[in-house]
Amino acid sequence: MKYIICEDFAGQPIPFLFPDRVAHADMREQLPYARVISAGYVELADGRFVCSGGDGEMALSAGPEDAGCITAFFSRKK
Repeated sequence: MKYIICEDFAGQPIPFLFPDRVAHADMREQLPYARVISAGYVELADGRFVCSGGDGEMALSAGPEDAGCITAFFSRKK
């Protein structure tokens, strides 16, 4: 899957995961947030999220904290 991590209106990182067939730039156009922090590919390997790659058109890549951000998002209690 692909992902984009944006900064929400409170300044917190929020991940968006979407299918590989959707371009990062096309997904970016749909998001209401002004700042994009990182973008790349995410997979689940041995029970952990692994982020890699990036998007040349947006000049963004996976960051070292991205997997933790995505993991935290799935671990939050509502």
